[in-house]
Amino acid sequence: MNVTNRTVGILTLGCKVNQYESEAIAERLATLGFEIKPSNEECDAYIINTCTVTAESDRKARQFIRRAINKNPNAYILVTGCLAQTNPENIAEIAGVDYVCGNTDKLIIADALNCLFEKGEKNAHTEIFVRDIDSCGFEKMEIKHFDRTRAYIKIEDGCESKCTYCIIPYARGKIRSKAPEEVICEVTHFVKNGCREVVLTGIETASYGKDLEGYSFADLLCDIDKIEGDFTVRLGSLDPSCLTEKFVEKIKNLKKLAPHFHISMQSGSSKTLRNMKRKYNADQALTNMERLRAAMPAVRYTTDIIVGFPGETEEDFNETLEFAKRANFLMIHVFPFSARQGTPAAKMGGQIPQETKKQRSAELISLEKGIRCAEFDRILAQNSTHTVLFESYEKGFAYGHTPDFLEICVKSDKPLHSEVLEVKLINHNGETFFAEIVDK
Repeated sequence: MNVTNRTVGILTLGCKVNQYESEAIAERLATLGFEIKPSNEECDAYIINTCTVTAESDRKARQFIRRAINKNPNAYILVTGCLAQTNPENIAEIAGVDYVCGNTDKLIIADALNCLFEKGEKNAHTEIFVRDIDSCGFEKMEIKHFDRTRAYIKIEDGCESKCTYCIIPYARGKIRSKAPEEVICEVTHFVKNGCREVVLTGIETASYGKDLEGYSFADLLCDIDKIEGDFTVRLGSLDPSCLTEKFVEKIKNLKKLAPHFHISMQSGSSKTLRNMKRKYNADQALTNMERLRAAMPAVRYTTDIIVGFPGETEEDFNETLEFAKRANFLMIHVFPFSARQGTPAAKMGGQIPQETKKQRSAELISLEKGIRCAEFDRILAQNSTHTVLFESYEKGFAYGHTPDFLEICVKSDKPLHSEVLEVKLINHNGETFFAEIVDK
């Protein structure tokens, strides 16, 4: 291979944390003189950042690895991420893979690729560099560049909940928090360079600070709120148990915090939640959500719900439907239960037939649409204006979101990327509001 070729395609699977880490890897590669290209193009090297949340995630990861090899059999192939952490040998069995590293030292993959280029030939045998995930601290990484309206910042890694359906604690290890001063520095950098929205994310975002003495997630939000600039702070997925009286009291008057919370609910049945080994029951979760809603009346909730968990009866599922109504979720990401090998739930009795899971998914999705349409009608009837951060443009229409996560579409003869404008709502289609910009 010609060692002067330095093009790399990075393919990222999975969550926002993986996306952040891939961007950090890309910036590290750029400092070493590499050119980052789209992963669907022919490149001299490919880095695949894997996910392992489901068996389907594993299958897709292996599929994309083989696809990269087929695209350019001479390319260097390097694999990292959650599947690489939990099952590196499985990846190493794929002919053509040069290097595998886990989640403890992701940035080292850039140096490994540099060494491959200097050597000038692919590895005869896959090199594996995977350390014990619980023996390592928070890997120091940051990103400086962003080409979108918003920027994601990884503030936390790891999860210690050990929910019965989830493999991620084994892939991500114990809770580790980014130093507060580093988070503040990164947010400040983005804001000074024109970023309009910062999204704080982690494997279990609300666990931020549990490994820090005398400093909590709420403390971090308060400190970020003091940063000068016109920007919004949005949060990644949160466990509802974090919405304690103390937490709500601290954050309720923050000026920059978006009134949108994505709650990782998973079920509205207390029995099912107990079988999942979640930290709360349905009543506790709803009480916490209502506490925040009382303190922040404009707040809107979105959520994730798994249907067809082992042992879920019709009564349990009906409790979930009722919970969704009472919580008034703006959006529900519905997931039919998928048994994950290596988790207790995969071996539980009472596995639900696929047809039943399919039916329950459809019923919950139908309910979600009804809840959202009714809420959209109510919002439209208020005849109020809304602030929108515009993010994209397509075929004469600009799209964006309000702070409380309503999707807005306006007709425009030009892109409005990163502009914050007032709009008046005209109508909706159950998914998106159509609006017009208010003249000032």
